[in-house]
Amino acid sequence: MKVIEYPERKQWDELLKRPVMETEGLFDTVRGIIAKVRSEGDKAVMAYEKMFDKVELETLGVTEAEMDEAEALVPEDLKNAISLAKENIATFHASQQFVGKKIETRPGVICWQQAVGIEKVGLYIPGGTAPLFSTVLMLAVPAKIAGCREIILCTPPGRDGKVHPAVLYAARMAGITRVFKVGGVQAIASMAYGTESIPKVYKIFGPGNQYVTASKQLVSLRDVAIDMPAGPSEVEVLADETANPAFVAADLLSQAEHGVDSQAILITTSADLLQAVRREVERQLELLPRKEIAARSLENSKLIVVESMSQAIEMTNDYAPEHLIIETKDYESVASQVTNAGSVFLGAYSPESAGDYASGTNHTLPTNGYARAYSGVNLDSFTKKITFQEIVPEGLRTIGPAIETMAANEHLDAHKRAVTVRLNEIGR
Repeated sequence: MKVIEYPERKQWDELLKRPVMETEGLFDTVRGIIAKVRSEGDKAVMAYEKMFDKVELETLGVTEAEMDEAEALVPEDLKNAISLAKENIATFHASQQFVGKKIETRPGVICWQQAVGIEKVGLYIPGGTAPLFSTVLMLAVPAKIAGCREIILCTPPGRDGKVHPAVLYAARMAGITRVFKVGGVQAIASMAYGTESIPKVYKIFGPGNQYVTASKQLVSLRDVAIDMPAGPSEVEVLADETANPAFVAADLLSQAEHGVDSQAILITTSADLLQAVRREVERQLELLPRKEIAARSLENSKLIVVESMSQAIEMTNDYAPEHLIIETKDYESVASQVTNAGSVFLGAYSPESAGDYASGTNHTLPTNGYARAYSGVNLDSFTKKITFQEIVPEGLRTIGPAIETMAANEHLDAHKRAVTVRLNEIGR
């Protein structure tokens, strides 16, 4: 990992850059795949599955027998772990349910909001080097709580034509019955436009590689909503001299093993801690089965020592990390000054892994600095809020003249007339 000591403020922008590929460069390739799926449906999807996932499929949907088979293959201890995680995720997200109340802004003018689940949502679960069954829970559980009426899930199959058993088990546990063996751009296109087998949805959720990200961006321009912009996963540890170097190193490596384009950053006020963490990273790296992936990720990663905690907090807010672990003696005070982060983990015993799996918070979070403006996935992500208003004659008499005046001054006479005819009817 690169070591940076006491950087000047003017160096920060360059120092905090992510290893992100410009997805715009993929648009032409992605656009062609989307167009083919849009025009040829299942036929194109199966052809792309053969091309990209190296599998020949006769049908795209996962059968009930395949779900049963998957359930039998999942070890009991993993079933128990998935059950615990699902319960915690459900508890936390259920607490986010919106309760609207009627507000009388003026006598006789009543306004309120009602949260309604998005009717049709599509969940994308990537394949690749690790089966992300945890992401199934993170997306499907809040979708069910929100009351989404149709929830479909797309995920790439292996070369044997089967989906990883834990992914299917997690889907069943979360109440998802429609799963399709489709990955990559063709999965996003299928959910955005529909095929003979895969229904069109109104919003697409889930992580993916740069091609998936590019396809989500393209289909969201006019045809379907998406959860958020996304890039490679990242973590920052903000620590002082009281932090445990072994814990910090473990947190950095847990992020690094996600993928070669992941980023892990330590920002600390202690030069001694930085050196201790550097040594621990080297020691622990040798113990990892995914050592090669983590090592390549660490090439994008940095250990930074700064002059003061206020400077460390300012740099943190500039970076706007997806995951932020605060391991300082006064972590609650430090946390109160954080304005830009996806998910924050406080104290020595709150590893990022907890939020990734089982504490109950969601792990689908804004990356690449989008935490400056975006929230992570939550119950609101699966709902829309519809505004209602009821105005009785007394209320219209109260606000009607103001509406007429404003409409007239915007030269929108029909707007004014819609009020005037009513006031004439009920008497001013």
